[in-house]
This record gives sequence, structure tokens and C-alpha cells, in this order.
Amino acid sequence: MEFKYEALDEKGAPQSGVVNSATQDGAIQSLQQRGFTITLLESTDKKGFAAAISGGNFFGGVSSRDVVMLSRQISTLFEAQVSALRIFRLLAEQAEKPALRKILTEVSDDLQGGTSISAALAKHPKAFSAFYVNMVRAGEESGKLDQTFIFLADYIDRTYELSSKAKNALIYPAFIMATFVAVMTLMLTLVIPKIASIIEGDGGSLPLITQIVLGFSNFLTQFGIFILIGLIIGAYILYRYGQTPNGRMALSRAKLAVPYIGDLYQKLYLSRFADNMHVMLTSGISAVRALEITASVIENDVYEAILLETLEAVKGGAPISQALARYPHEMPPIMLQMIKIGEETGEMGTILERMAKFYNREVNAAVDTLVSLIEPALIIALALGVGVLLASVLLPIYNSTASI
Repeated sequence: MEFKYEALDEKGAPQSGVVNSATQDGAIQSLQQRGFTITLLESTDKKGFAAAISGGNFFGGVSSRDVVMLSRQISTLFEAQVSALRIFRLLAEQAEKPALRKILTEVSDDLQGGTSISAALAKHPKAFSAFYVNMVRAGEESGKLDQTFIFLADYIDRTYELSSKAKNALIYPAFIMATFVAVMTLMLTLVIPKIASIIEGDGGSLPLITQIVLGFSNFLTQFGIFILIGLIIGAYILYRYGQTPNGRMALSRAKLAVPYIGDLYQKLYLSRFADNMHVMLTSGISAVRALEITASVIENDVYEAILLETLEAVKGGAPISQALARYPHEMPPIMLQMIKIGEETGEMGTILERMAKFYNREVNAAVDTLVSLIEPALIIALALGVGVLLASVLLPIYNSTASI
């Protein structure tokens, strides 16, 4: 894979070119070994329409990949002893996306006015989450900003990859099923009505399957427009309800209640919980603040409510394991036991890191299993649908021919 780069050499002179590497990290390492300070690195491979949307680039926003690359660049420049103001000015000049360039320019202006990096980043919550800002603040306090940014890049990359894999596993079957429903609807409303007169022409009795298909076709032909309007209205009402606190909570519970899919989502949220807590606790952020931030970024109202209630219990002096034990359905015994061991040994960060890796593997295995089950199920469903339509058309013709 080829990566186009722009960098500064050891004397500060600008350099640019193309480097070959199997991965982005390999390209970064190769350039750093040459003594380059990277200011821009991007793959020359062109991505398709779907990849642009999934990466958040199609509408010109700031994607997770942008934040990962930005964090790596900031870390490299800090290691090179470049000032914070100069770093953000330089990155703003090199940014290709207008949205990212605007954000970095505003951050630079804030830094020039005396604002801290974390406070400047906090003004752009759509690009930098509360978790990200608090990690930067911890890095400022410890004086290890270069390590903090590379740690953030690794974390975001890891989280993005895990979430994308879980979501992409559901996109493919959803697309196939939507296409199947659309094709079947067109067949029933456009094709079947035109051949219905031929099928019913001889006046004989029709097979039951043909009667069902013709009846369903007539129903769709007469009331299809009303069904479509009803679905659109229903989808809009459901969307509006999903924006309310009660709606978000109901949707979050529904995600966890679906057989097998709910188990996948639970492992994903547990992985996110453990990973967030591990990163913040090992960076010196207090358990109370770590719980508060994790609740805001876990992206599920059920787990957010659990963590906020746990936060209040911890403020009252209860151990985290004891507070979480009140939710046995959402917090598995193995998670509670490991957290308790971490509290007793003072190795909470290390324990949570192991749990994050464990649930990462569980999510990957669950996604792989789901994909392997969905593909044959879709093939069977498609075959049955096509078979029913063919049988409803061919059986009357065969019966009419046989009676001659």
C-alpha cells in the first residue's frame, strides 16, 4: 500500500513523497526512522462510496480516522519539541478537510490567547469527546502529552475498528433483505397482476398457494400506497420518539433484548466500559470522574443510567463492584469478580485492560459467527420467496396442461 506524506526533516526543511508499507503504522515508523516529523500522511488508495460514508468523510465531517491520524501527528510533533501553538498552526495549514481545518484554526487561536489545549479542544465536542478532552487534561497535568496523544490514537483506532465490525455485520443482511422486499413488492404489484388473467383464464380451481399470492398481490395493488404512507408516517413518529429520553431508553433496551444481537451489543458495551475505565484510571483520573465520563460516551442509555447510579453510590463510599452488583443482567458475574479483585489488589487499571481485551475477542468471535449464520439464512429465505412465486405461477399452468 502506498502512503503520500508531507514532513519536516531534522533541519526543519519540508519534505514530501510516497512511502510503501503494509499498514499506516508501518509507514509512520519508516518515516520516523528517517528522522522525519510527519505533518500529513494519507493512503493513495481510492475508497468507494460505502467506505467514504462509513468513515464519516462523505459529508465533510471529522471522522474517527481523522482524529486518529491527528493524534499521531500531534504526538510526533510533541516528541520533536515543537510548541503546541506551532503544532496546531501547522496541522491547520496541512488539513485537507474544511471542517478539520476550521477546528484546528480555532484551537490555534485559543492557544494563542492563553487557553490550555484541553480547554480549546473541549469547545469542539463533535470532534473531540469528553473522554478525549479529559485524557488530554490528564496529559497536561502529568507533562506527558506526547504519550497521551499516541495512547488516544491507539484507543480510538481500536474502538472504531470494533464498533465498525459490529455495525458492518448488520449492514449487509439489512441491505440484502431490503433489496429482496423491494423486488418481491415490484413482482407482486407489477408482474403478477399482468399474468393473473392468464392464470385464471380457464376458470378452473386454483391451487391454494396461487390463491394466496394473487390475494396478496391484489391487496398490495389496491392498498399499497396507503401502506407506504403509513410506513413513512410510522417511521417518522418512531424517529421522533427515539429522540426523546424515554424513546432512547426504549431503543437501548430493545437492542439488548433481541436474541443473539442483544448479547453482541452487551459485549460491545462491556468492552467499551472496561477500555474507557482502564485508560482513564491508568492516566491518573479519579474513579468518580472516570465513571462520569464513561457514562457519557458508552452510547447506550441503559448502561449510562447504570453507570450514573453507580457513580452516586461510589460518591457515597460504596465500592464499584458492590454498586454494579445491583445489575446482574447487565453486568456479568465475571466482570464483577474481576473488578472486585482489582479493588482488593489495587490493580484496577490492569484488570480492566484484561477484561477489555477479553470482551474485544468475544465481540469479534460473535460477529464472525453471526456473519457465518446470516449468509446461509439469507440464501434460504431468498430461495423460498422465489420458489413460492414460481410455484404460484407454474402450478395452474401445469394443471391446465395436464387436464387437456
